Amino acid sequence: MLTARDKLGVKMIIEILRQYYPLIFRGVGYTMLVAIFGTIIGLLIGLLIGTYRTLPMPRNKALRVLKRAGDFILTTYIEVFRGTPMMVQALVIFWGFALLNGGQTLNVTFSALLIVSINTGAYMSEIVRGGIISIDRGQFEGAQSIGMGHGRTMFYIVIPQALRNILPSVTNEFIINIKDTSVLNVIGFTELFFQAKKIVSINYQTFATYMLIAIVYFVLTFSISLILRFAEKKMDGKKHFTILGSQSDRADVVAANSGGGRND
Repeated sequence: MLTARDKLGVKMIIEILRQYYPLIFRGVGYTMLVAIFGTIIGLLIGLLIGTYRTLPMPRNKALRVLKRAGDFILTTYIEVFRGTPMMVQALVIFWGFALLNGGQTLNVTFSALLIVSINTGAYMSEIVRGGIISIDRGQFEGAQSIGMGHGRTMFYIVIPQALRNILPSVTNEFIINIKDTSVLNVIGFTELFFQAKKIVSINYQTFATYMLIAIVYFVLTFSISLILRFAEKKMDGKKHFTILGSQSDRADVVAANSGGGRND
């Protein structure tokens, strides 16, 4: 049972939502924009870096040196962005650009998209590399035995399987990005947490406002989690199936499963 104080708190939260829903919805829109864009671009960065770092070492001496130099640069990028907070990265990139350009700052929205993308890319790189390593080596050898080069093997055989394997981790990164956009308020990006601070500065209802924002964040992350879990199940396909074409298959079973039976 809700007490009178609890009911008053609920009414206050509902009233804040009623009064300030345009600000809240605007914050949700910017939050989701950056989270979606940053996750997609971060995944693309991760695919490129993860694929590069799993390339076999060239036999040519000069190419080996270039490969090692590339590995060193990419490893440094990964370790720096995984080892420092996104809030610090945002301040360094935003104000570092201003320092190098006589006080001219980057567009705030572009800065937010850039920061989240390169931060996510560092994490995705290791996720993708782990997904590629998890693929059985026999599949590489089988592809080579039929004349496929490393590039075609990766594109047609390895990457599709690795993407399926890493989908739960990508989902987790997406959810983290929804929450981590809140740190971008330090550069003036008008995401959900920024809007919450703005509302509090108007109504002085600190607890009720932040409780409402917490509920909104939970609804966003929980909804996305359910949608992506459903997508994972769809990608898994049916749990019970018959492999057609086996010599041990009965002809009537093959015909029924392939839709080749008569419907008279």
